[in-house]
Amino acid sequence: MSTSNVESRDLTGTVVAITGASSGIGRAAARQLVEAGASVALAARRKDRLDELVAELGADHALAVPGDVRSPADNQRLVGAALERFGRLDSLVANAGIGAYGGILDGTDEELVEMIETNFTGTVWSVRAAVPAMLAAGGGDIVVVSSVAGLRGGADEAVYAGTKFAQMGLAGSIDRELREKGIRVSTINPAGVHTEFAIGRGRTEGSPWLDEVLRPEDVAAAVVYTLRQPRRLRTQTWSMWSMAQGS
Repeated sequence: MSTSNVESRDLTGTVVAITGASSGIGRAAARQLVEAGASVALAARRKDRLDELVAELGADHALAVPGDVRSPADNQRLVGAALERFGRLDSLVANAGIGAYGGILDGTDEELVEMIETNFTGTVWSVRAAVPAMLAAGGGDIVVVSSVAGLRGGADEAVYAGTKFAQMGLAGSIDRELREKGIRVSTINPAGVHTEFAIGRGRTEGSPWLDEVLRPEDVAAAVVYTLRQPRRLRTQTWSMWSMAQGS
């Protein structure tokens, strides 16, 4: 069957800000977006990893902006750096996140606060920073990398799932708020992904289970596909599982 009539947006020359870009899904998304012709502004706390990724992708198409997604000022700095360097901001991939597994009494107060603030308020700050630039440009895309835990919580992930439910509520609301202004809001909701995510917080490095789950490149490909959709379409919620994972 011919696919010559399938409509797709060309991402060449577009600019995408990515939080949590130093590893996992964020890093894979940066690679695939640059391959698709986009330029990327990369945010994460680990400057050394961001610098390595920029060196790999090329400084003409990638910019490192070290910072903490929990800081409103750092998110503003990310957007400002993208505008200064590339002259525009077309899309935000709100990807930064922390996972921890266990019962409601597990984990320290400090660990839970860090996860709540990173996963939810960090998403709020990144969206608030990016929206003015998109409104000024007449539209754009916000892609929130959430989780299937935001659709149904597991017995060993109550606080984590709560942060992901909060992301889903935020995304649904800003979709209704901003759609008429040309800003599309999408959520990508993967099940477990083979990344550093939650290693030491309920996951064990080298566990055979990790070989059965999604790969970061799978989720990154969903991000790129979502951004490539013609402007007349939008993907509100995309859930992803490996064939080996239950639903």
